[in-house]
Amino acid sequence: MTVLCLDVGSTWTKGALVSATGELLGTAQRPTSPPEVLDGIAEVSAELGGADEVLACSSAGGGLRLAVVGQERLVSAEAGYRVALSAGARVVHVSAGLLDGAGLRALRAAEPDLVLLVGGTDGGDRSVLLHNANRIGRNRLACPVVLAGNADARAEALELLAGRTVVAADNVLPDVGELAPAGARAAIRDVFLRHVIGGKGLSRGPRFRRMVRAVTPDAVLKGVSRLATQDSEGAVLVVDVGGATTDVYSAVSTVDTSSRTVALPPDRRTVEGDLGMRWSAPGVVSEAVTEKLIDKTEAAHLQSEADRRATDVRYLADDPTVDLRLAALAAVLAVRRHLRLVDGQLGPQGAGRLVLSGGVFRHAPDLSEVDRTLHEDPVLRPILKNATITVDRAYVLAPAGLLTDTGRVEAADHLLSYLDRPRGGGG
Repeated sequence: MTVLCLDVGSTWTKGALVSATGELLGTAQRPTSPPEVLDGIAEVSAELGGADEVLACSSAGGGLRLAVVGQERLVSAEAGYRVALSAGARVVHVSAGLLDGAGLRALRAAEPDLVLLVGGTDGGDRSVLLHNANRIGRNRLACPVVLAGNADARAEALELLAGRTVVAADNVLPDVGELAPAGARAAIRDVFLRHVIGGKGLSRGPRFRRMVRAVTPDAVLKGVSRLATQDSEGAVLVVDVGGATTDVYSAVSTVDTSSRTVALPPDRRTVEGDLGMRWSAPGVVSEAVTEKLIDKTEAAHLQSEADRRATDVRYLADDPTVDLRLAALAAVLAVRRHLRLVDGQLGPQGAGRLVLSGGVFRHAPDLSEVDRTLHEDPVLRPILKNATITVDRAYVLAPAGLLTDTGRVEAADHLLSYLDRPRGGGG
């Protein structure tokens, strides 16, 4: 039996053909082909010779754009934000407190695919959650809602949201200091599969929607989590540099369960919408200047190159030097931000393995300058001092996550062995 694991992105549709035991039989990629993404999928499938089963994840059409509406910014809204990131969403808006007219206008302007409505611990304050449910219900925001706040206010909130597409989930913050992401993550995934994919204009029929099991970052996070169970020496850190965003994933096999205001799960993801290789390339240069990673001379050179890539996103340079420099800077900046969010919770040993993902890394013949930039950065040096760097050249993290999601854990673990051999340690 063979399984075709697909990742349908905004630019490329990538496929990995895998045996029942996790042997990687072949890979292929073709341009994603909206308004009928099944055409690109058919080309990938034909190149690989077909399969007995197809599993897919997708971030096409911009992935899942999610807004969080909470009660207090440092408690329920922050809890919702972290749950949304861990569910593979791109958080485009966060608000806290009572929604007023300006707040509703800002929420609509963010153009979310989904609103995560949270607030209050179970049995605690109900007023803010019910006020916000009422405002959202009356204003008819054109997107589904996941309701994951105070369980005691759930029935009344659902009445206020009547006529809307609403999925109720367990409270993300059932008690002070207790983050419970599982219910909301499952609800976000359900809404994504049932309602968001179909509204992206990616395919004319229901077949693609039935094929997709997860938003791509959620699948990758599952793959990263499996990788962490294999690595006993430190955490696993993954940096995926794309054209529009840079995603960072971290996973540890064990996690400190000491009390926190909003505790962190052992597997985390952050997405940086202003750091990328094409659409967001100017953001890399701007932030690198702010963080004093480059001087004025290099900034001027990189700015013109970044502007060119943002204007013509399909531009491919003959010399990869500039692309690799932009990618290295994006990786450093994104990991720095990720470390601020997780508050250094990568364990006492830091990262034992750093995995680089994205076309710019997979196709590069030499990554020595990227290695140097990462390991010599003063902020990252303590975290990466013991880390080996690998490259997901065969793009197996998302397929491994899809296999894990369907209970094929042993096959997923074997597929992860196709990650590049380590290319050297830190120091």
